[in-house]
Amino acid sequence: MPDQYAVIGNPVAHSKSPQIHAEFARQTGQDLRYDRLLAPTDAFIETVNAFRARGGRGLNVTLPFKGEAFRLAGVLSERARAAQAVNTLKFEGNATFGDNTDGAGLVNDLERNLGCPVTGRRVLLLGAGGAARGVIKPLLEQQPARLVLANRTLGKAQLLLQIFGSGLEISAYAALAGQQFDLVVNATSASLAGKLPPLPAGVFAPGGQAYDMMYGRAETPFLAFARSEGVAARVDGLGMLVEQAAESFFIWRGLHPDTAPVLKLLRQATA
Repeated sequence: MPDQYAVIGNPVAHSKSPQIHAEFARQTGQDLRYDRLLAPTDAFIETVNAFRARGGRGLNVTLPFKGEAFRLAGVLSERARAAQAVNTLKFEGNATFGDNTDGAGLVNDLERNLGCPVTGRRVLLLGAGGAARGVIKPLLEQQPARLVLANRTLGKAQLLLQIFGSGLEISAYAALAGQQFDLVVNATSASLAGKLPPLPAGVFAPGGQAYDMMYGRAETPFLAFARSEGVAARVDGLGMLVEQAAESFFIWRGLHPDTAPVLKLLRQATA
């Protein structure tokens, strides 16, 4: 039997992960099967245990279970501990290893696919939820000139400042007026609701980049705002999805797949 993997979430039918990992397996000659696993919102651990009892080797974890996966893992990577969220579980014997590959996925997409290095650049990160928390440490490791986190309420942002400390700045949206950034990353859920974070005009530096972690066929409100501000370099989070999946694949199989053809395939499917 091929080794069993899956993405677990609720909902999960929309997930592109099975297609991505099928391409990775074909490319690297790995004998594995990757499925979608719908878990009841009150039965995450029971669903994981049942999958494991059937011989499951690992799981990708999506909403709303990343916090529960963090608490389930007996062994955690440093980046999972920083994010306090797990999106990758690996089962070996009785051990459960948890990691968070979201930040690596973002940085790899920016640097490898988009030619947009973080080092030495002024970076604005929008939102203080789980998506933002998962990428702060990897962004700081790239040594940006500034990393400013903006949120509607400063209480949540202040908590992240206490956790990540030196190198991170926090700001209210209104206080961004008059400042400019080379890279603005939308990690809020506003795009899912068809809304825009309350950004002031002029926040993008000349030649700046707009990056929305959300992805889909339609332009998000954040990317539409960036276009209205004259930003030519605008991209959604599909590349981040592929790159974080590649990190998970490496954790499970010890191989780095080539992400470029897989991303091209998905772009063509959503065009």
